[in-house]
Amino acid sequence: MSTEEPQKTPEPSGIDLARVALRAAKEQARARGDAAQQKKQARRGGLRSGARADGRDPMALGSAINRLISDRGWEAPAAVGGVMGRWPEIVGENLAKHCVPQKYDEDERVLVVQCDSTAWATQLRHLAPALVARLNEDLGQGSVRMIKVLNPGGPPRRYGPLRAPGSTGPGDTYG
Repeated sequence: MSTEEPQKTPEPSGIDLARVALRAAKEQARARGDAAQQKKQARRGGLRSGARADGRDPMALGSAINRLISDRGWEAPAAVGGVMGRWPEIVGENLAKHCVPQKYDEDERVLVVQCDSTAWATQLRHLAPALVARLNEDLGQGSVRMIKVLNPGGPPRRYGPLRAPGSTGPGDTYG
């Protein structure tokens, strides 16, 4: 009868022990590093995006403003505001000196313009259809339906013994 002896596993030698110890130390260091990284991210306000862009990345100011305008539905008022800033380019320097846009009614799509004399108000009324077409070409069809031209308001006259109650004086500058 043969008696078989169970095979004994050789005990790890010095180099094998060093490898096992090194592997364990690396895993512990990696675990400490991951914990430190998570702590650091928590202090900074959460995870940061990596090399690829996502919604948390900073935006350029122009992009942020355009996104806000489109999210809020302010395209038409913002476009008309741009027109008010470029008024001299649109109507010409001479007309822009005497006629100033006052406000834009988004619901009625009416641009209100104040003139400094009745002569310039009359001139603008004659040019209004061409100006509406030019504005709609610039802003998109239907943005401006009509231009309302306001006559100049004269200075209130508070002197004189025969002034009517509630009177503001003449409604024209005669200029």
